[in-house]
Amino acid sequence: MITRAELYRARSLVIDMDGVLYRGDAPVEGAGEFLDFLRQTDHPFVLLTNNSTLTAAQYVAKLARMGMEVEEHCILTSAEATAVYLAQTALPGAQVFAIGEDGVRTELEKRGFELRDDADVTYVVVGMDRGVTYAKLATATLAIRGGAKFIGTNPDRTFPGNLGLLPGNGAILAALQAATDTAPQVIGKPQPAIFELALQKLGADPQTSAMIGDRLDTDVLGAQQLGLMTVLVLSGVTDAQLLARSTVVPDKVYEDIAAFYRAWRDAVAARD
Repeated sequence: MITRAELYRARSLVIDMDGVLYRGDAPVEGAGEFLDFLRQTDHPFVLLTNNSTLTAAQYVAKLARMGMEVEEHCILTSAEATAVYLAQTALPGAQVFAIGEDGVRTELEKRGFELRDDADVTYVVVGMDRGVTYAKLATATLAIRGGAKFIGTNPDRTFPGNLGLLPGNGAILAALQAATDTAPQVIGKPQPAIFELALQKLGADPQTSAMIGDRLDTDVLGAQQLGLMTVLVLSGVTDAQLLARSTVVPDKVYEDIAAFYRAWRDAVAARD
């Protein structure tokens, strides 16, 4: 475990949202105060989420409803990271069949991709879709079996909702993998691409950055692979029992973001 002085070595923060700042539509205690403190002390941060359902603008509005003020450029979703990846690797105007909500479709259209409703496409991009149907899965299956590249925004099998843990995008990916015998290329956490994009937004390097998240298999594992300091909060998917059984060990563990905020504030005060 790292010391308080080592904790403050992380001058830039990458912060997960679901399970860290809020659960469902309810804010986690201390989240707004923590973000205010980061702004007041000029500590750069990016809110990084594997949830691809919303656009950055919609996340700004959602956070505002919970009393958290964040600018759009401070948010990075797996939908944006996926669209950036395709923009860098695909031919301009490539045709895509997308399973997903506003976040996925908006980011792809913003970068000039043609979204189609049939299987005659070059790419199948799959993000979280709470309206997913058998027809969508069938079209995606036909496209992938026909040679389309299978891309997943994120592998999360569950996500924290108001009623508890609910099926996530990983469950949709698993269904398509079973139907096509093809594994998706995943862009979101724990893959390096999305962390590298977050660091680019921050203008920071891994040695002076920390990841705060609630999942061992995406937040902590992915950040460790790039050399970021890792902080786990137990307010989301991971509880103490799951942590005790895990081979992935974070640098620091806190009950919630309020507990981390107190430690971070003390570390800043000690340095100053």
